[in-house]
Amino acid sequence: MVSIPVYNMSGAQVETFDFDERELAEYINIKLLHEAVVMYQANLRQGSAKTKTRAEVTGAKKKMYRQKGTGNARAGHRRSGVRRGGGHIFAKAPRDFSYRLPRKALQTATRMALLSKIDGSDLILLDELTIKEIKTKNMVELLGNLKVDSSVLVATDAYDIITYKSGRNIPRTTVLPAAEINAYQVLKPQKVVMTKKALETFRRPVKEITEEIRSDSSEPVA
Repeated sequence: MVSIPVYNMSGAQVETFDFDERELAEYINIKLLHEAVVMYQANLRQGSAKTKTRAEVTGAKKKMYRQKGTGNARAGHRRSGVRRGGGHIFAKAPRDFSYRLPRKALQTATRMALLSKIDGSDLILLDELTIKEIKTKNMVELLGNLKVDSSVLVATDAYDIITYKSGRNIPRTTVLPAAEINAYQVLKPQKVVMTKKALETFRRPVKEITEEIRSDSSEPVA
């Protein structure tokens, strides 16, 4: 059990939130987190690199000069990869780098990523997050009150277009609903700002599954 301080939008602590870390994960699997981050980064790759092979460059296919008797090294046509202007020997071609890990593995990795932020005291809980008008100034003021001067992920409990538009122009700041964050988005910034409702939304399915497993294991075996 861990007690997380809860702040208001002015940066003052108003209460503490008692949270059982086992509701997220029993432990942090570094290998699983690494595999999840590599997958998300691979899926972001554009994969549009392209160079020409010797069959695609412009040039005659005629042998440049006879094989013997010139004193020069043997040579074929001008498209050869060893000549200037020739094709690439190991030419690059557009490819798709994306792949997927199992869904349950990615869900577990996201929970472990959030657990690592809690263990490192990099999670800031808000009692509520209400921005009434779309202004970048409002989000800058909020982050200043919370003393966040580094990269940050702001997680809301639901879609909030006002909060999103207020924070989208701030460098190294990402605003997402809790249901859409993944392990890479949690681990990339130094801080995570999350509302109590967002944390409840995030942990609710895990809590229900954990309670179900514990109730099944407590039943006597016939």
